Amino acid sequence: MSRFIFITGGVVSSLGKGLSSAALGALLQARGFKVRLRKLDPYLNVDPGTMSPYQHGEVYVTDDGAETDLDLGHYERFTGISCRQTDSVTTGKIYSNVIAKERRGDYLGATIQVIPHVTDAIKEWIKADLHDEDFVLCEIGGTVGDIESLPFLEAIRQLGNELGKERAMFVHLTLVPYIPAAGELKTKPTQHSVKELQAVGIQPDLLLCRSDREIPADSRRKIAQFCNVRPSAVIQALDVDTIYAVPLAYHAEGYDREVCRHFGIDAKEPDLSKWQEVVDRIRSPEGEVNIAVIGKYTSLLDAYKSLAEALRHGGIANNVRVNLNWIDSEIFEQEDTVQHLEGVHGILVPGGFGERGSEGKINSARFARERKVPYFGICFGMQMAVIEATRNLVGVKNAGSTEFGSTPEPVVGLMTEWVRGNVLEKRMAGGDLGGTMRLGAYEAILKPGSAVAGIYGKNAIFERHRHRYEVNINYKERLEKQGLVFSGMSPDGILPEIVEIPDHPWFIGVQFHPELKSRLFEPHPLFVSFIGAAVTQSRLV
Repeated sequence: MSRFIFITGGVVSSLGKGLSSAALGALLQARGFKVRLRKLDPYLNVDPGTMSPYQHGEVYVTDDGAETDLDLGHYERFTGISCRQTDSVTTGKIYSNVIAKERRGDYLGATIQVIPHVTDAIKEWIKADLHDEDFVLCEIGGTVGDIESLPFLEAIRQLGNELGKERAMFVHLTLVPYIPAAGELKTKPTQHSVKELQAVGIQPDLLLCRSDREIPADSRRKIAQFCNVRPSAVIQALDVDTIYAVPLAYHAEGYDREVCRHFGIDAKEPDLSKWQEVVDRIRSPEGEVNIAVIGKYTSLLDAYKSLAEALRHGGIANNVRVNLNWIDSEIFEQEDTVQHLEGVHGILVPGGFGERGSEGKINSARFARERKVPYFGICFGMQMAVIEATRNLVGVKNAGSTEFGSTPEPVVGLMTEWVRGNVLEKRMAGGDLGGTMRLGAYEAILKPGSAVAGIYGKNAIFERHRHRYEVNINYKERLEKQGLVFSGMSPDGILPEIVEIPDHPWFIGVQFHPELKSRLFEPHPLFVSFIGAAVTQSRLV
């Protein structure tokens, strides 16, 4: 029978519940347990797919096509376990399901209420689609005290009572701030946060206390006394220099030991040697490379969370530090590209939506192509590289994308139907934005002898997509005559998936998002190869 660990947060947001959940999952894995991680978000959106990156950071996409919170990326990178649609739920999704049931008459004419109908739906979601996992870690989004999170807190309170202590545990993440004027750490915010949780009927079993400095033993005893937990269950979560040191730090503080103690489990000590090896590589690299990331959401780096981590994974694999230079693509529409990109060892143009900054990305692709600087175009970044090549190699000066409006030369356009396996999928140009993209894992067939076939070591791959527009296959022949090879295609040969320039040191554009499948101990081959090319470039600059 699965044991459930519910992880809540208090005092302030952005304390790192997602990282804490992922790190605990990794520690339990290292002890030999099978784990599953889930995220319950209290916002009313059905999913984050239509939310601005400035509002919510990146949208993480699973193999089965769910648009989810970025914390699922932490779960996958730390545990290596692929998440599914059932591992992410929002208030909007819960209410949609409840209302749909009411419309069908499933409730037999009952008055629909938050308790029991909404809370029952949440509990059903938490317990659904499990496969003999030893531990199911459920992170509750938001902060205790938020109105919107109350149904989720009530649901896990009920579930905790139904399962009993032997199968349920509550972990609460709080902040212990240092007040410079007083010269001391303050425990009162944690005490108040726990009281908020107790007010809804939940007594935490373990407190994870974030702090930027050591929490004295007497302060931890004070927290334990006022918050009704054992002193050993007050775990300090200190700031670390790399997120991949978090499992090591938590284990040193006894986090996973307390979890096993709560459930009465006598488990083997975890082997964390591979984590230590990674941290040692991060702290003592053999060199460094400078990568320019040309995007439109560079003022909020959570919009590119998976991308940044995938680049770091590539750096770890090459034993180098990756210095990321985040540059707003609009700069290149007003200023000379050279002054910002001269001397960089690699250029990456990530995904995005909309016309803003597109010309700057096109100029970046041209700089990389002409200056022989390693270039990696992802999704929108591939499309802009194809438009650049069509304009400046083929000579079609008005090449553009229908995403930006009507264009006489639609090098990039909206595909209204495609084949996925044996199923024809369709979408309408005027349809809802939510859920109308090509989402999830799709197959691509690689050209034998191409650079990407060599990088992957295979001729067929499955990668995760999230986009509406596609490169127009009608320009393929003219582009290939000028040296831009279409080296990856959909199985039916209709949708371009990868382009490359064979006589360039490293120039690859992909329609999918490889960063979503890069994991700490399984770095994505494209990122490993890209950083390797940047290392070579650094020796030439």
